[in-house]
Amino acid sequence: MSFEYTQEDGRFVAKDKEGLEVGEVTYTRDGDEVLIINHTGVDPANRGQGVAEELVRQVVEKAKKEGLKVEPVCSFAQREFERKSEYQEVLKK
Repeated sequence: MSFEYTQEDGRFVAKDKEGLEVGEVTYTRDGDEVLIINHTGVDPANRGQGVAEELVRQVVEKAKKEGLKVEPVCSFAQREFERKSEYQEVLKK
């Protein structure tokens, strides 16, 4: 199944082809330079399809475009940052 990813205020959302929300990643700003990922969630029926991974990637891409750093607070985002060396350039040290 393919999903559509959109940015809303403070979050990215994944929707299925019917337009139903199946996952989200939420973030807050810490000052002008950091995005804090505080929650990643996917509907149980849609897990295992890469939705959460793509949602975290969306935040990473936003940070790269805007010259920001990311602080992954939620456990899923922390694991993604540990697994993906390409995310290290935006990781808040």
